[in-house]
Amino acid sequence: MESEFLYDLLQLPKDVAQPMEEELPRGGKKKYLSPNSKRNPKFEELQKQVLMEWINATLLPEHIVVRSLEEDMFDGLILHHLFQKLASLKLEVEEISLTSASQRHKLGVILEAVNQNLQVEEKQAKWSVETIFNKDLLATLHLLVALAKRFQPDLPLPDNVQAEVIHIESTKTGLKSDKQVEQLTECKSHKDQPLQDAFDELFKLAPEKVHAVKEAIVSFVNQKLERLGLSVQSLDTQFADGVILLLLIGQLEGFFLHLKEFYLTPSSPTEMLHNVTLALDLLKDEGLFSYPVNPEDIVNKDAKSTLRILYSLFQKHSPRAEGGGAHHATPN
Repeated sequence: MESEFLYDLLQLPKDVAQPMEEELPRGGKKKYLSPNSKRNPKFEELQKQVLMEWINATLLPEHIVVRSLEEDMFDGLILHHLFQKLASLKLEVEEISLTSASQRHKLGVILEAVNQNLQVEEKQAKWSVETIFNKDLLATLHLLVALAKRFQPDLPLPDNVQAEVIHIESTKTGLKSDKQVEQLTECKSHKDQPLQDAFDELFKLAPEKVHAVKEAIVSFVNQKLERLGLSVQSLDTQFADGVILLLLIGQLEGFFLHLKEFYLTPSSPTEMLHNVTLALDLLKDEGLFSYPVNPEDIVNKDAKSTLRILYSLFQKHSPRAEGGGAHHATPN
């Protein structure tokens, strides 16, 4: 009877669940992710539309593509590249590990460095070498969410993602089971939800007006760049490397940027990202905008993000704003 109940609890066919009963030694424990949790839309969104896309965007310059968190993260190869990229450091581990023992060792070195960076003690971490290496999806998600919150705090993690976990223990009297719910992302109140800005509304509700807004901002930019002998024809593409953006900010805000501080002719995505990140830091220091903008989005030619940045300068330095009437205006 207990086995019948267990199969129903796990929502697995009997021919799949039966080996589990035979293989689990007395005193042994295992945990399983509820199939219902795996099928939950928010759970799938966290995996495929947020974390996987974030990893692939981060590792795009290295031509690394993740298609499955369970199958692609367990041996430490991709985690090695991801953490080095995020933390801007180099780990002394072999690039490719072919044997199970060497993969475990490599994973141990990486997770030790990760835990130190996240200031998480090994006993408190919701992941371990064993769980990651055994393709424990829940442990992998806990690890990636922690890395995202540490290095990409503006990543739009779906709110209140939970997973139902079934714990199985083999005792003298048979198998005992217990259900628990693990929290993967924070449960935010309504007031904590990020607000949509005017450009979200513009692209969503009035896409036909986007071209007019772009034209107005390009005209403003060209007026300001004229004295440098520069001009912009395409807002969508010409700001991706950060060069014109930095020159525009310097011109408007009175900054002198030494050529050693940025790449005047960037030749790689990394150099472009450096330029854009520097530009965003300058804008934040001047308090010109508070809406989070991901520098990778600018490099990837995201029109909405580029407009947000340029509009913050337009608000402050357009003739109308300088006349005192439009510092807090929003696109009409």
